[in-house]
Amino acid sequence: MAEGKTPVEATREARLRERVRHGLAAEHVELADESGRHVGHPGAAGGAGYYHVVVVSPRFVGLDRVARHRLVYEAVGDLIPDEVHALAISAYAPDEWRARKA
Repeated sequence: MAEGKTPVEATREARLRERVRHGLAAEHVELADESGRHVGHPGAAGGAGYYHVVVVSPRFVGLDRVARHRLVYEAVGDLIPDEVHALAISAYAPDEWRARKA
């Protein structure tokens, strides 16, 4: 379990990461829990999390940002809104990701 995480939070993050990885054939996934920055927001009161996900997938090749975000939301839609209240998305095709890291 991630340090400082409750079992529920760790399980939620694992489910989110798994949905993204398998739903998008992702080569790389980074997930950050930003719930602490949103204390007091309506979604935080119900226990749903705020996350930022970085996804690298060949499925994004040739797609604009909106189409990429739609694919991510399709992959994780069953977790919204009960487990995930908000999701910030950074979606890259593999060549874009390599160029950013060069």
